[in-house]
Amino acid sequence: MKADKNTVIGLALLAVLFVAYFTLNNRERKAYEAQQKHIQDSLALVQKLHQKPVSVTDSLYADSLTKVTAAGGFVAAASGIEQTQTVENDLMKVTFSNKGGQIEKVELKKYKVYDSSLVTLGGADNQMGFAVNTSNNSSEYTNNLYFTALPVTKNADGSQIVTYQLKDSSGRIIENQYIIPKNDYLIDWNVNLNGAQQLLTANTLNLQWNTILHRQQYATKYEKEQSYLCYNTHDDGYDFTRAGRGSASKTFDKGADWIAFKQQFFNQTLIAKNKFKSGNATMTLTAKDLDDTSRQIFNDTANLQLQVPATAAVSIPLQLYYGPNDYYVLNKYDNGMKNMIDLGSGILAFVKYVNLWIIMPVFKFIASFVSNYGWVIILLTIFIRLVTSPLTYKSYYSSAKMKVLKPELDELKKKFPEQQTFAMEQMKLFREAGVNPLSGCFPILLQIPIFFALYRFFNSSIALRGQGFLWAKDLSAYDSIIHFSSHVPLLGDHLSLFTITYCITSLFTSMYNMNMSTQSNAPGQEMMKYMPYIMPFVFFFVFNGLPAALTLYYTVSNLVTLGIQLVIQKYIIDHDKILAQINEKRKQPKQKSKLQIRMEQMQEQQKKMQDLRKRN
Repeated sequence: MKADKNTVIGLALLAVLFVAYFTLNNRERKAYEAQQKHIQDSLALVQKLHQKPVSVTDSLYADSLTKVTAAGGFVAAASGIEQTQTVENDLMKVTFSNKGGQIEKVELKKYKVYDSSLVTLGGADNQMGFAVNTSNNSSEYTNNLYFTALPVTKNADGSQIVTYQLKDSSGRIIENQYIIPKNDYLIDWNVNLNGAQQLLTANTLNLQWNTILHRQQYATKYEKEQSYLCYNTHDDGYDFTRAGRGSASKTFDKGADWIAFKQQFFNQTLIAKNKFKSGNATMTLTAKDLDDTSRQIFNDTANLQLQVPATAAVSIPLQLYYGPNDYYVLNKYDNGMKNMIDLGSGILAFVKYVNLWIIMPVFKFIASFVSNYGWVIILLTIFIRLVTSPLTYKSYYSSAKMKVLKPELDELKKKFPEQQTFAMEQMKLFREAGVNPLSGCFPILLQIPIFFALYRFFNSSIALRGQGFLWAKDLSAYDSIIHFSSHVPLLGDHLSLFTITYCITSLFTSMYNMNMSTQSNAPGQEMMKYMPYIMPFVFFFVFNGLPAALTLYYTVSNLVTLGIQLVIQKYIIDHDKILAQINEKRKQPKQKSKLQIRMEQMQEQQKKMQDLRKRN
């Protein structure tokens, strides 16, 4: 027992010793670590005191040294303070910067963006300059040099001249001269060089343009889809590359007259009066999400080369357009820029002439005495429907003939259940009655160019931009009565009321036409019976994101068409009179046309082949 007691006491003392040891050891370890850290901090401090400090000043010095080296003989222009000046005319405010002696931005006085501020093209991120040899071993782009602004001068015609100049000690001069007209969007830009053979390599001006397209419209997705890289060449004329869903690029191996970064309703264009000899341009979508609401929607870059005379003093004539995509404005320049207004292209190129010769003159005439563009569209719709009403009448007159003959056609179907035999007997009946079953289709086909012409016109008419009507705030964009919190497949993030009215009126028109139709219930035609009801539903998803002007037009067009149909059917077409005319036609001698003879021969041959197959 005693031994056990001693064992317990020994173990307890041993435990106390272990605890005391580890406690003391931990304290000593922490003290040692603190001492080592103090020594390291002291050494670092001493090292820092003996080391040359890296300061912002040194960084700026290195940057300045790089700029001075690149500036060469134009060392005085290597650094400076950026200063801007604004020159206005009747249409725009042009802001210039002494850094690069270039245009920084252009504000259009007649146009506002969705937040009511002025439409601004360019901006602080706009860079336009050209490379110059500043010394034997260095070169620099002019947009990195600080120019001297000369006093603005005014001409007798109201135009203003803005000049920025650079000089070096050897007498070389770089000058950017801008002529701002009194009432125009096109700016003349003259690059004047003294000592050009030393400033340029191989007598070539290498021009670089970087800019950003900013959001101007409420409907950003549609604006992006309508953005193109446009250009005009001597050999191929006008062309464009779509940039709306990613990027667009073009290499000008054969040169170009001008290039443009075009948005839905505005564009920035660089024009060379003596043609760019080569170059390339790129538009890149800044956000892949087409519903993105960022103000910056495209990054644009152009690198272009111009051949200049091999003389000491040269003047290179260029032009800059910052303005609207207005056909009447662009047309007066006579350089192909008017083609940026898509009045019809590709397989629909022919509708351009319908727009130029009919739609646009009538629209402009109505707008000259009607201030509200919603009513202009309604009056234009009524005009078009009245002009095409003779075609509508002819179509319904043909349908009335078919309706009069329907009892006889039903009897023929019972008498000749075989399809080939019935078709032959049907043609005989039509020939005897003087009825052409296709005559009702031709008037409808003739209206197709008008349909597509109006589709193009309403998509590109800047006159409708910002114009409200009823609940639509902007006829150039969709009219949204409901906004969804998330994107709905096929529908988008909104619901357009004019699209709904279009679909409802289309459905009523289809129901009326089906009631008046003489269409048979043949198995092959069952689907055709339902097509007039299906199409309004399909077009609902297509039209929901289109401009309100377009869906307003189609709504009014449906109502006017329905009214014309009612008048023709109720008050103009007399079915008894038509039947009497058909009976009178039957009495007259018939002479088959070559087409009828061929058709009958083909049907007879098909009938013989069917009979042969049955016998076999």
